[in-house]
Parts: sequence; structure tokens; C-alpha cells
Amino acid sequence: MNLAHWLERSAAVFGERPAIARGRVAVCSYREFAASAARAAAWLHEQGLVPGDRVGFFLANQPDYLRLLWGAWWAGMVAVPINARLHGREAAFILSDCAATMCFADASHADKLAGHVPGACRIIEEHPFLDAVSGPETLAPAPIAARAEDDDAWLFYTSGTTGKPKGVRLTARNVRWMTMAYLAEVQPVAPGDAMLHPAPLSHGSGMYHFPYVLNGGINVLPESGGFDGAEIAALAAHWGNASLFAAPTMVRRLVDWARTRPGPLPGLATVVYGGGPMYLADIEDACAVLGPHLAQIYGQGESPMTITVLPKHVIEDRAHPRHRERLASVGYPQPMVELSIRAPDGTRLPTGEAGEVCVRGEVVMKGYWNQPHATEETLRDGWLRTGDIGRLDADGFLTLLDREKDLIISGGSNIYPREVEEALLRHPAVAEVSVIGAPDAEWGEIVVAYVVAHAPVGENELDGHCLEHIARFKRPRRYRFVEALPKNNYGKVLKTELREQERAAAAH
Repeated sequence: MNLAHWLERSAAVFGERPAIARGRVAVCSYREFAASAARAAAWLHEQGLVPGDRVGFFLANQPDYLRLLWGAWWAGMVAVPINARLHGREAAFILSDCAATMCFADASHADKLAGHVPGACRIIEEHPFLDAVSGPETLAPAPIAARAEDDDAWLFYTSGTTGKPKGVRLTARNVRWMTMAYLAEVQPVAPGDAMLHPAPLSHGSGMYHFPYVLNGGINVLPESGGFDGAEIAALAAHWGNASLFAAPTMVRRLVDWARTRPGPLPGLATVVYGGGPMYLADIEDACAVLGPHLAQIYGQGESPMTITVLPKHVIEDRAHPRHRERLASVGYPQPMVELSIRAPDGTRLPTGEAGEVCVRGEVVMKGYWNQPHATEETLRDGWLRTGDIGRLDADGFLTLLDREKDLIISGGSNIYPREVEEALLRHPAVAEVSVIGAPDAEWGEIVVAYVVAHAPVGENELDGHCLEHIARFKRPRRYRFVEALPKNNYGKVLKTELREQERAAAAH
């Protein structure tokens, strides 16, 4: 089944209901949304693309993003959303790796790609074919392309232990079960309910637009293109029954804004938080300020948004004897997955023991794009090995303890130390470097670089160097210049020791 059948169904059932808005202004109805997608599909076919081709999306949140996305699915293509904050070189790597035929971009992101994009990939900045008035008169809407249950639909790039992005292959089956999980456990969606998108459509927020398309809700793109507490509150009040997906950094900013304006936030339904660690004190603070609107999810690109859930009714159950313990957890398994804690050899561990979090179910990815070895390592005996360490309590609540990988999550964005290290090592003055994450009240974690230099170099120079090679949000926020890095007998850098040093330095 092609995902576009959902949009076709909604156009028939919800017709003139608003489907997409920018700020307070509705951009198109469901009937117009479907017509745009059908015209985009026809245009793609005219360009010579065929079902299964990969199409990139490297642009900021805007209404055309969704119309183009559904046009690609209508045509049977595989969507490859790319984080709009990436460096052009990083985005070009993704387009090259998946052999994308085409990439939709806005002007600023097309400029980023200049000089980096693979020659076989066309960059498309203008989209007149979406508009039935100004579009080509001869362009007739295309029928929905036939697609099988397990054909790729969404190719989500995430980084692995090497720091190189890997394409997570998500099928129509995966996306449908993910959508059902949201409706079953996070919250129901009724026609006219709103999903606000201050977070990138290329990631979690984009995943959470599906239930709203399916059930006739409205997807709202803030005019600012990002996150602003006052704007979010105004949009919630305007549209009513409005929800959003937010990284912990966004939740803290919304709390800081709301604290200056006592009283409930009219129109706010649910703030679904995830994508990084949320400290207990922050959760309690958010509950006190925002009221009964918080729900947590834990997932990965490989099992999108669907491993565990801590729903609103659990967060608000203050009478429970282990309420604070549950707040510090990531909830219990979602209904679409089976979860177990396992030892390195795959043995299931008993309740209370720490081990690797493993899941299986209809939402787990098909595999990694063109990486059979990585797929075999991650999908073992039918189980997704998440690389996260956690333990289950007697009631089935999962508490995450650590990450097997050295992943840093800052403001909800994944940052891999080796990627930053490799960028810094390109500077001629840098002899050795090791990158770790350090706790931060605003961002969750910040990037800290421990640098051994064999020539004079300052923070500003290294910062400018990083900006030439990696995205701005990945650069170190703090540099520590040291004479040597701590290492074991095999020459491996001891990051645990660096973290201890960082904690000690922060304490003073």
C-alpha cells in the first residue's frame, strides 16, 4: 500500500477542511493538498523519475515541504529528508550515498549544496507545478503509484558508531504502525486538531505529522520557522487542541516563557517530549508550569518514536507511590513492540538488571541502506539492538542508564564525537583530540573538545575551522587544552576519565 492513499482518503472524507497552515493562515484544504501532491507526482514522472527513486528534501520547515513530500510518495518515490541544519558537504554525502536523483531545496540550502552536490542529482528550488493556477497547464494529475507493503518509503539518515551517516530504511508498513502507536498511546486525533511544527520536519516532528493527515487534522508551520514560546502559545490559542513534538531544550524554553505569564496556556493539548535526556527536576518544573500537557516518548530512527511511552495520565498520577521514579523513566513499551533487556551474548536479563535495550515489532526498520554488515550487527535474531543501556522495573517501566555509543544529544540533535574529532584533526595545529558530552542545564549536553596541540592555536580559530567542515550545532561549546590525553595500555583514549575531569572542572 502506498502511503499516499491516506491523503487521497482524507481529501475525499475531509475535503475543504484546512490541511496545512503557515502561522494563523490556512494554506490549503485537504482537497487542494491531494491535488498538489498528484500534480507534483506527474511532474516527477515527466522528469524521468520512476517508483523507488530517492528524492532528497533539504529545506526549512514550510508548507511546500509537506506538499512535495506527499507528491514524492504519490509518485512512488523514497523520501530522504535531510536535517536543514547540516553543512552542505554533509547533506551532499547523504544525497550521494543513497544515489538520489533529485533534491528539493530552498534558495539558502541550494547555496549550501553548491560545489558539493553529486553531479547526478538535480537541485530543484522552484515548485510551480504544485499550483493548479500558475503550474503548467498541460500537467494532468498522476494516479497513485503502486507500492508494496515493504517497499522503502522514508530513508532517515542517522549516524553510527563511526560517525558516518547511515540510511535507515523505513517502509510503508513501519510508518503505518508508528502512526497507530501514536493514536493508541500518545493521544487520539480528531478532525481539526492541530500539530505545530517548530521542530524539524526531517526528524521527529515530521514523523508525527502522519496521524494528522490520516484523521483530518491541520499541520501548522510557525512563521518564524523555528521555536519561540510566545509564538507557540499564540498558535495553540488560535487553532485550539494543538500539540507539538519538542526536544527537552524546547520544553525548557517554553517553561521559561510560560513562567512569566501565570495561568494555563489556552488551546494547548499535548507537548510530546523526546529526542534527548530530560532531567527529573526539569520534568517536575515543566509539569508545575505547563500543567497536564506533557507526554514522553523514547525511540530511535531504527524504531521511529515507538519504543516506550510515558503518557499524560502516568505523568499526572502524583498519588502513585513511585511517581518520581516513573517520571525519571522513559515509560513502558508501546503496544507495537516487544521489549527486553539483554546481555552482550543476547541472553534475556531478569527484571532490575541493566543491559542493552532490545526491541522487535512491525515498526522496526527494514535495515540500513547498502550496509548489510551494519544491518546484521544491529538486527540480530529478529531483535533491534539499540545500543542503549537500561533496566526494567517490576511494572515494566524502562529507565535508561547510559548509551553504549558515545552519542551526544544536544538540544535534541544527535552529535557523534568522532565526526567532530575528525574535523578538528584537519587543523594543522591539532595533534590529538577527544570529544565528549558534558551536562548542560539548557541543552541537555554540550560538546567539549579536549585538544592536544603541537602549535599555538586558540578557541576562535578552531571554532572557525569547525564551521568550514561540520554543521554549526555540532561544533564544541568548550575547549580544554591539555598536554596529553589519558589512555589505556592499548593506546585507547579513556573518555570515562575525561568525563570525570570535566565534572571536576565544572564543580570548581
